[in-house]
Amino acid sequence: MPSKSSQKISPPSAHAKPLKIAALVYDGLCTFEYGIVAEVFGLKRPELDRELYQFSSVALQSGTMTAAGGLTVSATGNLRNWRDAHTIVIPGWSNKNDPVPEAILGPLRQAYEKGARILSICSGGYVLAAAGILDQRRATTHWRYADDFQTRYPNIIVEKNHLYVDDDNVVTSAGSSAGLDACLHIVRTDFGAKVANIVARRLVMHSHRQGSQAQFIETPAGKTGSDLRLSTLMQTVRSSLEINHTVDSLADKASMSTRTFQRRFLAHTGTSVMSWLIQERLALACRLLESENSSVEQISNTTGFASVNALRYHFKQTMDTSPAQYRKRFGVA
Repeated sequence: MPSKSSQKISPPSAHAKPLKIAALVYDGLCTFEYGIVAEVFGLKRPELDRELYQFSSVALQSGTMTAAGGLTVSATGNLRNWRDAHTIVIPGWSNKNDPVPEAILGPLRQAYEKGARILSICSGGYVLAAAGILDQRRATTHWRYADDFQTRYPNIIVEKNHLYVDDDNVVTSAGSSAGLDACLHIVRTDFGAKVANIVARRLVMHSHRQGSQAQFIETPAGKTGSDLRLSTLMQTVRSSLEINHTVDSLADKASMSTRTFQRRFLAHTGTSVMSWLIQERLALACRLLESENSSVEQISNTTGFASVNALRYHFKQTMDTSPAQYRKRFGVA
């Protein structure tokens, strides 16, 4: 009998066959974004007892195509792979000012209208927007493009600080590496938290950063002075979330006035003190709901929410679901 560490994990049986995923290959292909998609959805998974996805790369344009970094590329998939796909992925776009050919927009609209799930990474949101798929939807893109994106497409509700946004089977992600978060979100949605954790472990990354987490930090974590104090304080708070932390108490721990603490914390993290604290508490709540059978009441105490109702409120505001529904979807069976 194999040891526990070498036993293969069986994904949930909801999907009897590998889900078909088609990634767009285009002239000017963003190689990093495409690599993310191929890494998550295209690799064999010997640590699992079956394959999760059937991956194809599809080109909808004719002629020679290039990719970032001086590469020439060609796709091995075809239009049938595109039409049969459960999920269509747009891994970036060559340039936000480059028009998207109708040869791409038409098949993309058709896939969407047939019910395919659509995922864009970084500037790939411009392709979805040009196709009209994001009208009246919540979406995100790289923070550098957010203002231009909103101006160009005023019918889209742009979530500037989100790593990724899942709006009813249309998933958009922020800049480059946030595509990993969005792809893992899809794995978690399809096969549960345990399988997503295995995929993340192979990627050597955290399995779950919330979609609502800030895209970027305005000032990198400092090594000296007040920045070091803030970084140290944040680590201390993460290990003691059950305590009733307040802005005043944290400012006191950082040896700063409340006003100075709030200003420096915002510059250091890109978010307010209490927003960051709620995000950290929700992240811990998610991990506990995924991995333990503790009651929601116990989890609210462990994560430092004032009450179960407070946990449920913030869960609904941020995750658009309840703790109970989240556990049902992502928890250990």
